[in-house]
Amino acid sequence: MDILQWLFDAKIEFGGGQFLLLREVLGNVFGLLSALGGMRRKVWAWPIGILGNALLLTVFLGSVFGNPNSVDLLGQAGRQIMFIATSVYGWVRWRQAKHEDGTAVEPVWASWGTRALLLVVLVGGTAALTPLFRALGSYEPVWADAWIFMGSLLATFGMAKGWVEFWLIWVAVDLVGVPLLWSAGYYASAFMYLFYGAFTLTGFFVWWRVRRRRDAEADRVTVETAHLDPTVRRG
Repeated sequence: MDILQWLFDAKIEFGGGQFLLLREVLGNVFGLLSALGGMRRKVWAWPIGILGNALLLTVFLGSVFGNPNSVDLLGQAGRQIMFIATSVYGWVRWRQAKHEDGTAVEPVWASWGTRALLLVVLVGGTAALTPLFRALGSYEPVWADAWIFMGSLLATFGMAKGWVEFWLIWVAVDLVGVPLLWSAGYYASAFMYLFYGAFTLTGFFVWWRVRRRRDAEADRVTVETAHLDPTVRRG
């Protein structure tokens, strides 16, 4: 109990009376580790991410957990709950698909229909949630909070499914998240979102190369089979 109390009270202070909550810093560090594990397709990425989500939930519900000088970002708080629920699904899915080399899901490209659906859900969900978050008292601009929530939901689901495009959804989230979090005074999270933006682009190209390598191997096997199988040659 003393450790929990210390964790809730701990602050990192710097000039001008400004400070960062240690929970916010640790939550984002766990999030970064989870993203690194996701890029490497490691199952441990999911439980590490869940720990970070639990810490950040206590940060963004400032009025509930008595955070000093904090405002409520309901979209940010809600997405931590969504993260935890979706991460359980991803954790189970990746454990079932785990390979002998320790990697889990195989990166695949989403179909054009799936891409269109993701875009429609992202824009439509943002429009639907904006008035709800505003009525609940979320920080302005509320549409940005709703965008981050919807984008995070779709990106986490896409990661669980192994869609390469999920990294690009994270980029869209980060572009909106940095100015929103900075204006709300969540400086550690804003900085981490900025870092995530570059990191998620790296993750996209890593998964892209894995997918391209798998496709090249499949093409090579097809060619070799065609040379060895006379029925394939005649066809």
